[in-house]
Amino acid sequence: MPQLTCHTPLGEITISEVDGAIVALDWGRGRDQESSPLLEEAVSQLQDYFDRKREKFDLPLNPYGTPFQKRVWQALTEIPIGETRSYGDLALLLKSAPRAIGQANGNNPIPIIIPCHRVTAAAGRIGGYSGGDGVPTKRYLLNLEARLNAF
Repeated sequence: MPQLTCHTPLGEITISEVDGAIVALDWGRGRDQESSPLLEEAVSQLQDYFDRKREKFDLPLNPYGTPFQKRVWQALTEIPIGETRSYGDLALLLKSAPRAIGQANGNNPIPIIIPCHRVTAAAGRIGGYSGGDGVPTKRYLLNLEARLNAF
């Protein structure tokens, strides 16, 4: 599986590809470094995102997951940059329970690109985050996007 690591303000991030689609984004340096045109494009788009030059990713994605998880992840990609939705909001949209939404959100294999950080707990509380350093990483991403939206 080709994978490529890039440096970001949040540390090293490794992107993995299978059959012409991004399947994972992991925190830290990947063991195997093998570039491809798609991975180079993904790194370029991530760098543009962190440089506040990109609001939306345009990459083929194929995250591994159940049909329900894929529905949740698709809904996450539809949350506009600079905005958030609660677990409850997504539960109403997808006719599910907030806890199930939270579990799918926490299992998102392509964070940042599939913006699970845009989901908050009830009453606007930030909630948890399974990527990077947890909640500080989530706050960083939300603040970055708030600044992106301001330009």
